[in-house]
Amino acid sequence: GRGVDPHLYKPTEGDVSRLQQARVIFYNGLHLEGRMGDILVKMAREKPTVAGAERVPEDRLLITEDGVEDPHIWFDVSLWMAAAEVVRDALSDLDPAGRSTYERNAQAYLEELGELDGWVRAELATIPPARRVLVTAHDAFGYFGRAYDVEVAGLQGISTAAEYGLADLQRTIDLLVERQIKAVFVESSVPRSAVEALVAGAAARGHGVAIGGELFSDAMGPEGTPEGTYVGMIRHNVRTIVDALR
Repeated sequence: GRGVDPHLYKPTEGDVSRLQQARVIFYNGLHLEGRMGDILVKMAREKPTVAGAERVPEDRLLITEDGVEDPHIWFDVSLWMAAAEVVRDALSDLDPAGRSTYERNAQAYLEELGELDGWVRAELATIPPARRVLVTAHDAFGYFGRAYDVEVAGLQGISTAAEYGLADLQRTIDLLVERQIKAVFVESSVPRSAVEALVAGAAARGHGVAIGGELFSDAMGPEGTPEGTYVGMIRHNVRTIVDALR
């Protein structure tokens, strides 16, 4: 749900009951779901349980220094298009009679995502390259940076389950001061305290840094709002980044 961190989320009995009643389960994969992993493995023995990331080529996955796959594939819109195709095909296999509908709707959505990908690229290109630096609480934006030529830095690793230390804080403050970066960003699913510590640390060294806004990283916005959809979430993030860094 809104503002929920999937890395740390612990499933309830109600969640398990809903999964048991489902005809098909879709999830991201690449260990994003953290504590739900064992449950998803169990469900896969009983019903179609499909990872959206399963069709992303291995050579397009980002791997951390610890050898862990980065699960945040949705920040490269072209990779999320592959996930949409996974959903289309799984639904068609489950419900062959509806195949033409799934294919038609998927085609319309893929066209929308293709337009979104081009829009993101054009918007971010308006930020001078030297200012195109995205600093956040955790390293969720690696795919975003690679796809759209943005330098990214996260105080924590790819999972919020890994705590940051004083060395991580100092390293990131050094980056802010040395590069004269003017804005950092908080995330809707991560406490603000880490980013606020960066702002305070830079200020103590005579460099003013603003909080450029709130980004949706591991959760979308409220249901019924534009930010509660994938396309709206991406547009919100890009507008927030561009307004702060340009």
